[in-house]
Amino acid sequence: MEVELRRATLRVRTTVVPTSPAAVPVAFGFHPYLVLPGVPRASWRIELPVRCYLVTDERLIPAGPPERVEPYAGELGERTYDDGFDHLDTPAVFALDGGGRRIEVAFESGFPVAQVYAPGGSDVVCFEPMTAPANALVTGAYPVAPYAATFSVRVG
Repeated sequence: MEVELRRATLRVRTTVVPTSPAAVPVAFGFHPYLVLPGVPRASWRIELPVRCYLVTDERLIPAGPPERVEPYAGELGERTYDDGFDHLDTPAVFALDGGGRRIEVAFESGFPVAQVYAPGGSDVVCFEPMTAPANALVTGAYPVAPYAATFSVRVG
């Protein structure tokens, strides 16, 4: 992993290199939890550059074909999320705005899937860059190494 902090941007690059000729599955993600202290959650604005919702079963494992959705930009309000998405806009820049501040999570490369987490009753939102959907090691829907993926978090 290479981690760099430059000005107001934290960039994380992860590279997976196999040590043998065997195929190495790649399925990992990150959980950058975001908050806007002193700003009521109901007035937070979010931007979700997503195109397909991953339909899940009761265990939150993808089950069935994805459903087309439109990108969302608006108040978080009372909305809750624990949802996976793919077919992200390029570049995929998720954002949280409020109180004169903006936090962006950019999926720069190698993260074709996102999990959006914003539980009810909690002043937190998480835009999770993922290399593969949940349960990918079972379904085979994963890339193989060598593999590199980069995301960044920018505060403005």
